Amino acid sequence: MMKLKAVIAQNIRAYRSEMGLSQIKLADLVDTAPNYIAMIEAEKRFPSDTMLERIAFALRREPFELFSLAPIQKQWRVNLLNEMADFIDLKLQEAQKEIF
Repeated sequence: MMKLKAVIAQNIRAYRSEMGLSQIKLADLVDTAPNYIAMIEAEKRFPSDTMLERIAFALRREPFELFSLAPIQKQWRVNLLNEMADFIDLKLQEAQKEIF
């Protein structure tokens, strides 16, 4: 079971990345310090309810979406597929070296 702080941190990071926002830009949108966003994403700070609402609004999400496991699972699948593709490419390169 994931801790709530981890779920929120990973969701903020995933939604922020999906929108192409840096931590600095997100901090600017929610009127806070970039360091605070970094600490939230690193699970060192937990945002207040007001800050969660501001972050959700800036990320064009409903606040409850920051509590969902769906974005984390989606990112996990994307990462897994990327790792599998890299592994297949490596094995194909090794096989080509053996043939030639």
